[in-house]
Amino acid sequence: MPTLKEVAKYAKVSITTVSRVMNEADKVNPETRERVQRAMRELDYQPNRVAQRLRTSKGYSKLLGLIIPDIQNQFYSSIVRGVEDVAYGKDYAVILCNSDENPNKERFYLDVLQSESVDGIILPPIHQYSKVVEGLIESGVPVVCVDRKLVREAVDTVVINNEKGGYLAVKHIIDFGHKRIAILTSSSQFSSFEERLTGYKNALNDHNIEIDNELIKEGDPRSTESAYMFTKELLRHDNPPTAIFATNNLMTLGALEAIHEEQLNVPDDISIVGFDDMPWARAISPPLTVIKQPGYEMGRR
Repeated sequence: MPTLKEVAKYAKVSITTVSRVMNEADKVNPETRERVQRAMRELDYQPNRVAQRLRTSKGYSKLLGLIIPDIQNQFYSSIVRGVEDVAYGKDYAVILCNSDENPNKERFYLDVLQSESVDGIILPPIHQYSKVVEGLIESGVPVVCVDRKLVREAVDTVVINNEKGGYLAVKHIIDFGHKRIAILTSSSQFSSFEERLTGYKNALNDHNIEIDNELIKEGDPRSTESAYMFTKELLRHDNPPTAIFATNNLMTLGALEAIHEEQLNVPDDISIVGFDDMPWARAISPPLTVIKQPGYEMGRR
């Protein structure tokens, strides 16, 4: 494997210049930078990232940490793709971790990412009042929240207007004459679900529809199973809902499975509106109504 010294000799520059090209390329003369980069390609030189982090005066590791709840959730995989595309374009690598909505696992990966000297961490915090993430920010680690907020910290955040999205979803249902509207949501520890629930309640209040707590079901946002069971329960109620607002893509899938098993048709027997833009939603006949959440663009931002 070629060494830094051999790259410098091949490119007819100093070792310092080669190091600067790897760590602060924008400060190197373009012609020299191209000569060094060409030498690295032709010699198949692979920089040692650990040594590179130790050498650079600014401490840039060219590594980003990304913690998401579950890569199998298509919405989060879209976010990952957006983050990675931008990072790769800037010569950054991404360390990906799955928290599974487990605070202990989130804490473990935050510690690992800090030990790897990442330049910053991107995550949807499991809890909107997370003391662990708050402490990370206060220690000076650059953090960006995506999809969810931290309430007590001023931190860069990429989210949609979840409350408005929830309101529009329920207003759409109401406009079709529905008054018995259930919601499949999750714990208020997640800012996104709390805001969508607020939008649901505001829409009902604005249209003089009484809020029935029996129609509000909180389940696991990572699986279809809890939504499936809650939908079964709702449909077998003495006074079942005529419409359901499912607040993420997996809940929508679980609800649809239960509706199908009960031999009901959408929208003839029951209406449903989902959250998150899902390619498969357009394959359903008639196409499913959803509130679009552009995961890829959120990741890029």
